[in-house]
Amino acid sequence: MSERKYFGTDGIRGRVGEFPITPEFMLKLGWAAGQAFKRDGQRNSVLIGKDTRLSGYMFESALEAGLSAAGVDVKLLGPMPTPAIAYLTRTFRASAGIVISASHNPHQDNGIKFFSAAGTKLDDALEAEIERWLDKPIEVCGPTELGKASRVDDAPGRYVEFCKSTVPNEFTLDGMNIVLDCAHGATYHVAPKVFRELGAKVSVIGADPDGLNINLNVGSTHLDALKAAVVEKGADLGIAFDGDGDRVLMVDRDGSEVDGDELLYVIASQRFAEDRLKGGVVGTLMTNLGVELALNEIGIDFERAKVGDRYVMERLVANNWVLGGEGSGHMVIRDCTSTGDGIVSALQVLLSVWKSGKTLSELRQGMSKLPQKMINVRVEQRFDPFSRDDIVAAVRKFETELGGSGRILLRASGTEPLIRVMAEGQDANEILRVVEELAKVVEKSTA
Repeated sequence: MSERKYFGTDGIRGRVGEFPITPEFMLKLGWAAGQAFKRDGQRNSVLIGKDTRLSGYMFESALEAGLSAAGVDVKLLGPMPTPAIAYLTRTFRASAGIVISASHNPHQDNGIKFFSAAGTKLDDALEAEIERWLDKPIEVCGPTELGKASRVDDAPGRYVEFCKSTVPNEFTLDGMNIVLDCAHGATYHVAPKVFRELGAKVSVIGADPDGLNINLNVGSTHLDALKAAVVEKGADLGIAFDGDGDRVLMVDRDGSEVDGDELLYVIASQRFAEDRLKGGVVGTLMTNLGVELALNEIGIDFERAKVGDRYVMERLVANNWVLGGEGSGHMVIRDCTSTGDGIVSALQVLLSVWKSGKTLSELRQGMSKLPQKMINVRVEQRFDPFSRDDIVAAVRKFETELGGSGRILLRASGTEPLIRVMAEGQDANEILRVVEELAKVVEKSTA
């Protein structure tokens, strides 16, 4: 299909006040989405949730107005994790769900993600349908057909119970000391309840959102505060979510980081040992080669998808597998939920700890990450790096130098004006040299 005008890897995202992240565009987007999701012969409804950004109030109101103009009812959830909107969209039998969030980005950014009635990310065809409606003038439906808006006051409690339902009834965290980092984001009021109600002793940081501090030196992209808290409190481990709650990273009891690749291995290897993995594992082009080698060694198939949880999900569905994820901590566990869910993923890791009787540190020992280095090259406008002959020539040169002991990956970020330059292999010094020299080629090509 043709290049999408507005949708990137994960919805529509940008700087607040700059097109398309403006109230005018959000009004039109609400109307266009309402038209795309509306089905004749039934009363259509769309759920709207958001993270804790100050700008969320503005965009919530604009989307609500646009949906109402299209004749679609709106249910407002308030601040809720992205996966909660996916879950509640299914349980309310809504036409779609909308999340107002820029995930792990700072408060100056915001964005929109959509979920289908099944609680899954939209496919390309439906995003294209919304974009077609965006190119048309707004036509407000008749006064008697306008959509109504209402608030769902019990949304947090519904989601807490759902999260607990994804682990066995006999599972308990009694005796475990955990530190949670909620990134001053959407999990601040639900994650502590989930883990406390399952029996853990819970300390919490990053749970005082003010609209401007989301992801600010806390959360899964800034682990230093969590590392310090885990060591200071003598906790068993720490759990860090991102601003909208669809990612999770962990910190071991000694303060060392456990990234998404390692968490994916922990869940996969423990499930495989219990004969409940249900197929292989899907990673992405960015997944550390060490994961693939470790999984293959114990007999687990591994496949790489394009970067982005929607592409991981596509390959899982195609293979009829259940487990996949990214190094960022965005995991998809299809027999638990329909999309990436930080809380649910964390519970699956803790279930592996509980079932095995081992510590997180012991469970992660089965794999060794290969040296991997990535440099983000900022550009004026995203482009396909392989459309430039000088970059292609440089990649071929460095691939020849690495031989069969490493790999190179270049890709344009789907959410920021960046070209990601990555390499991994056996020799850390050689990998660093290759990435730095290749990044210079990309910088020169874009100058």
